[in-house]
Amino acid sequence: MAEEDALLREVDEELRRERLEKLWKRYGNLFMALSFGIVAAVGAYKGWQYYQRKQAEAAGEAYVGALDLATAGKEEAAIAALEKLAASSHPGGAALARMRLADMLGRKGETDKAVALYRRVAGDTSVELPLRNAARVRHAWLVTDTLPRAELAKILGGLDVAGNPWRAAAREILALAALREGDRQAALSYLKQLLNDPETPVEARARASTIYRVAGGKVSALSAANAPGGTTDEAAAGAGK
Repeated sequence: MAEEDALLREVDEELRRERLEKLWKRYGNLFMALSFGIVAAVGAYKGWQYYQRKQAEAAGEAYVGALDLATAGKEEAAIAALEKLAASSHPGGAALARMRLADMLGRKGETDKAVALYRRVAGDTSVELPLRNAARVRHAWLVTDTLPRAELAKILGGLDVAGNPWRAAAREILALAALREGDRQAALSYLKQLLNDPETPVEARARASTIYRVAGGKVSALSAANAPGGTTDEAAAGAGK
């Protein structure tokens, strides 16, 4: 029996070897090609990761360099550096450069150019949403004194709702626009939302409180309610006075 078992194993191994040889002759080239393809794909992916990392590092260095030029008072050189970065292929670096460049141009009174840059960032789906929303807010701030409230509302659409991190800025912009157009009730409504929101930043709350008084609202209870330890219910009661 032992000899028969050994013979059967030997025959079985021989059959398996013959099958493997046939499979290799038939599919060996395909297997080799597939193996080389996998190796090439992995190499290409690693190469792309390295390229992206180097691109990000270069964009970061260029952006910091441009800011350093601006801080040193070399505005024209800073603008030139930002324009170069804004035209680069790195989405994040280009978007940041456009935002900073728009801010600098807006301060120089070149509003149309600044607005175009903000719009470009806001409409670029390759850019992270928080930065796109920041561009919308900066755009609206830049034209708060000139654009109709309805147009500002379109720019800020969805940002002034509860839970949105940009709601305080959006409400302040819309309140100012409403006052400019003589719509006191709408302005007070936006300001109440600001003052009744416990997450409104301190600076925005202080401005809202001042504007609320100027517009004829009573803010004593609102201010007290939203100081440390105050409650939203108390603030709402103050807003109704």
